[in-house]
Amino acid sequence: MKNTSEEYDKIIAICRNLFINKMTDYGSAWRILRLPSLTDQIFIKAQRIRSLQENEVRKVDEDETGEFIAIINYSIMALIQLDLGVVDQPDLDTVKATELYDAKITLTKNLMEAKNHDYGEAWRDMRVSSLTDLILQKLLRVKQIEDNKGKTLVSEGIDANYQDMLNYAVFALILMDFHHS
Repeated sequence: MKNTSEEYDKIIAICRNLFINKMTDYGSAWRILRLPSLTDQIFIKAQRIRSLQENEVRKVDEDETGEFIAIINYSIMALIQLDLGVVDQPDLDTVKATELYDAKITLTKNLMEAKNHDYGEAWRDMRVSSLTDLILQKLLRVKQIEDNKGKTLVSEGIDANYQDMLNYAVFALILMDFHHS
């Protein structure tokens, strides 16, 4: 069996490094974003991935890698916003934001490992396009929950959906063999 935990960590290290670099460049300007705005950012990225997967001709020479990384980082930002709430002005320095990032990754990786155990790494037999569709489905669910003012009758909350999207994006990057490049 492949070492999913190690592969996961390699992908997250790349995403985390980009997050830290952007925090250094822009500070925590993202802290002003309301959850629907973050959801929409993830939606745009997932739609772009789907478009790249479906189009034979590309006007810009890019693959899905950067978009999956963005989904991971925006999902973490959303999880942080769920806990801290939205602010009017950036309020986190890079050290504190990175601590929060790491805490959310730990929780999300633990969820992945529990589900991976129960599902027997079924994702390894999936196509990247299927993972993209699952991310889009989760986004539509989150949008509906947001439209319902956060209320659900029988479903998991928004946080679990963001965690699933993050994990699906990591799986897609693993399947694309991104961390070896």
